[in-house]
Amino acid sequence: MMQILWIGWLALLPFIKTPAAAPGVPSEVSAGKSYCHVYGSVYLERNPMYKNKASAIVFLDEEEAFANLVVYRESNKLFADGPAIWYITPSKAFANHILYVTDKRHEADFTVFFTDVRSSATCRD
Repeated sequence: MMQILWIGWLALLPFIKTPAAAPGVPSEVSAGKSYCHVYGSVYLERNPMYKNKASAIVFLDEEEAFANLVVYRESNKLFADGPAIWYITPSKAFANHILYVTDKRHEADFTVFFTDVRSSATCRD
């Protein structure tokens, strides 16, 4: 009797679903262009105590020529609906993305330049 149960269990084993493997740490190649998908309401964190809670580290560039992301600051949250169009929110609770602002360019994941013209907002390769 025990042998029949054992063979039955072995026969059903291929049909049992195994849990999916946990996703690994993203590689540099896959994480390289993730800054192009940052739009909507953004909170800019400047307190170093909360640096680890931010989704990315950014450097605010003075020159448009060297920035990875040219961002237009939208005054209405509803219109911040495209790449490189941000609504800067005063509260973390209402932010889609929390970004830590650093003064050191070498620490940043990407650089940002704020523009006054909506049509020039772009993500650069």
